[in-house]
Amino acid sequence: MSQEHLDDLLEQLQEREKQLQSKDRLKKQQEKGKLSVRERIELLVDKGSFREIGAFRQPQGSYYKNGNVRQIDGDGVVVGYATVHERPIILYAQDFTQVGGSLGKAHAEKIVQGIELALQSKCPVVGLLDSGGARIQEGVAALEGYAEIFQKHVQASGIIPQISLLLGPCAGGASYSPALTDFVFMVEGISSMFITGPRVIEKVTGEKPSLDELGGTAIHCAQSGVAHGAFTDERTCFSSVRKLLQMLPPYFESKQHLLPQNDSKHRLNEGLRTLVPDSANKPYDMKEVIAEIFDNGSFFELHQEYAKNVVVGFAVLHDQVVGVVANQTQQMAGCLDIDASDKIARFVRFCDAFRISLINLVDTPGYLPGVEQEHQGIVRHGAKVLYAYAEATVPKIALVLRKAFGGAYIAMAGKSLGYDFTFAWPLAQIAVMGAEQAVEVLYAKQLAVAEHPEELFEEKVQEYEQTIMHPFAAAEQGYIDRIIRPEQTRVELIRALELLRGKEVVGRRKRHGNMPV
Repeated sequence: MSQEHLDDLLEQLQEREKQLQSKDRLKKQQEKGKLSVRERIELLVDKGSFREIGAFRQPQGSYYKNGNVRQIDGDGVVVGYATVHERPIILYAQDFTQVGGSLGKAHAEKIVQGIELALQSKCPVVGLLDSGGARIQEGVAALEGYAEIFQKHVQASGIIPQISLLLGPCAGGASYSPALTDFVFMVEGISSMFITGPRVIEKVTGEKPSLDELGGTAIHCAQSGVAHGAFTDERTCFSSVRKLLQMLPPYFESKQHLLPQNDSKHRLNEGLRTLVPDSANKPYDMKEVIAEIFDNGSFFELHQEYAKNVVVGFAVLHDQVVGVVANQTQQMAGCLDIDASDKIARFVRFCDAFRISLINLVDTPGYLPGVEQEHQGIVRHGAKVLYAYAEATVPKIALVLRKAFGGAYIAMAGKSLGYDFTFAWPLAQIAVMGAEQAVEVLYAKQLAVAEHPEELFEEKVQEYEQTIMHPFAAAEQGYIDRIIRPEQTRVELIRALELLRGKEVVGRRKRHGNMPV
């Protein structure tokens, strides 16, 4: 074949690729307020960096041999490689204008190829999901396609970061694909995710939920916890995911990830004296504390609307990306409950998998008491937090700001759980339970017969606080490494992180543990 003929063929292929972006085929997509698959890719990656692979792949199977089905270039999914902030990623983007973005065998094989390429290239993979689910015409082959994708997600888990962006429907078995990845984000008004659709539910149960009521952003971001966040529009979503990708290490064996923020390592936190009230019962916004301690507003929060009694996310501390777990006293006084336990455990295990140091800001009265919590399995869910922290070998630093009681203290600051450093502010309180509850248990008989029970009660409360609860009692026993002033918090955390930067832990040889689920 001559060079001239090859050039002509290449021009034909390039022209054919342009036809895939025909405005007529995008009209319905635009009417729904959705961007085209090409526009989405352009917004996510660095300008001009995307290179597509498998653009002309066609469907497989005998169904398509009858000649009645139109050509499906790429089989409804765009796969390729690009850069984000000049760092490589692999992405796959389902095209709803091509047979509803439905998943056939070739479609699945392209996604699997993309994830495998990310594994080999040691870089993150991002999925842009917009699909009606399995392609009915292909029958079991489509179902096996999902099985191949699920298998590849699991193989990649803990090796490379996997991010799923829901930019349309994600129905049936397709919803398990994002659930198997590390982070799931949605867009208000266009994203939905569910196992069983509204029509089937109506036939089986008589209920008539809308798409949003069944599996919209409010459900999955605030109630089910499947999604890590929702955005008002696609452009905001892509901008935020670009920030997240900048913070994440590309591979589980990557060195400590640095992200310069131009913030002084010697900056004091004078604002903490007014942000955090001395009274242990007065709430405050932990997010303001996080903003004060870490570099230049670098905090990237996850699960913002889910289990609000705990805050998790990534931040930068003296140019080093760290994972932050903090109690939010504005919600349930910062107690840990079932949902908060799941939220913490999942986040901690991701950080441990990718060598991201963990910093806990602790202010909690314990696990949430109540019959409902016990019946729903607070023991099992709370054990997930214990397991995740005990398993984690990355640098772990805990700081008790005001109080840490009972099992929540063990989980979030217990020195013997493997924390490298446990710090406390001078007014912190550490004990099995609060002073008032402790006195009620310890002195029940004396209080019952006392001439002035109120005075005796107050006396014993003060005595308990002064002898048992103060951080110096824990420090004397070796459970608190340093008692630090609030304004020194940032400086002390940075110094500890610098020391732990080269930490390595060799574990016992085993196949894997059995985490409570």
